[in-house]
Amino acid sequence: MKSVLIVGAGGFIGGYIAAEGLRRGYDVWCAVRESTSRRFLTDPSLKFITLDYDSPQAMAEALKGHSWDYVVYNLGATKCVNFNDFNRINYNYLCDFTRVYLETVGSPRRFLYMSSLSALGPGDETHYTPLSSKSIPAPNTRYGVSKIKAETFLETLPELPWIILRPTGVYGPHEQDYLMMIKCIDAHFDFGVGFRRQLLTFIYVEDLARAVFDAVERSAPRRKYIISEPKAYSQSQFRRIVARALGRKVVIPIRLPLWALAIACKVSEKWGAAKMQPTTLNSDKYHILEQRNWNCDVSDAVDGFGFSPRIDLDRGIRLTVEAYRNAKNPKSDA
Repeated sequence: MKSVLIVGAGGFIGGYIAAEGLRRGYDVWCAVRESTSRRFLTDPSLKFITLDYDSPQAMAEALKGHSWDYVVYNLGATKCVNFNDFNRINYNYLCDFTRVYLETVGSPRRFLYMSSLSALGPGDETHYTPLSSKSIPAPNTRYGVSKIKAETFLETLPELPWIILRPTGVYGPHEQDYLMMIKCIDAHFDFGVGFRRQLLTFIYVEDLARAVFDAVERSAPRRKYIISEPKAYSQSQFRRIVARALGRKVVIPIRLPLWALAIACKVSEKWGAAKMQPTTLNSDKYHILEQRNWNCDVSDAVDGFGFSPRIDLDRGIRLTVEAYRNAKNPKSDA
C-alpha cells in the first residue's frame, strides 16, 4: 500500500484530496493543527498527525519515525486580516516544513505543492492569449506573490522531487466564494464588474484531487502545471449555467464599474480589520476580479500526466447547487 501525507488536509480542497487517496487505496495521513476542523475528514480509515508549523523543533519531533511515499502540500491561506500573514503562512511555513522533513524523514518519491494561477498574475488582456507554463510570473496580489515565492524556494532544493500545480478557480460543494455568486443568482441577481470582455476558467474540486494523484504517480519531477477545465467562459455563460441549475428563468445582470468595486473592497477590508476577521472582498480580491483574462493552456498537464478533467462547468454547477440546496433544506429523518 502506497502512503501519502496531506499537509493542510482540513480545508475544502484537502478533504477531497484525502477522499481521493482513500479511493485509490492509499494509506492516507492528514497533517493538521490542534485547532484544525475535521469536518471534511470523517472517514475512519484516515490517520492523523498534528504539526505545529510555528515550531520547527516540534515538527521534527512529530515527524520522527515516519515515512511516506508522497507528500501533498496543500497548506495555505487565501484570505488574511494582516497581509503579512500571507508571507508567514504561504511561504515561511513551507520553507520550515520542507527543511524539517528533508532533515528528519528524507526525500519522498514526489512532493506536490498546491500553488495557484494567481502566481502568474494578469495575462494578455488585449488578445487574450491563454496563460501557460511559458508565461512569465508577474503576480499583482499579495497572495500571488507569496505563492511564487514558495515555488521559487522549492526550485532551490535539487534533492527534492517537487511537482507544482497551479489551479484556476476551484469550485464545488463546501466552497464559499463561488457559493456567494450562486446565492446571488438564486436571488435573481448576477453582479459582474467591469465593462470589458472577461474570460473565466474553472476546475471542479474532484477533478483537481484526481490531478494531484495522477501527477505524483505519473509526472516527472520538477514540473509545473496549470490545472483547469480546458475551456473559458464569459460571465453571461456562467450566469446562464447557474440559473439553469437553480431553475431561475429571470436573472437580472448588474454591472458595476471597477471604481465602485475598489471602494467596496476597501470598505470591506477596513471593516474586517476592525473585527479582526478576513473578508471575501479585499484589495487582493479587487485585483482578481478586475483581471480580464483567466484563459488557460493545460497542454503541459495533458502531456505530462494525462490530465483530463471529467466534470465540465455545467455538470459541476449542478452538483454544487444540489449540495447547496441540501444544506439549505436538509431532509428530515422522520
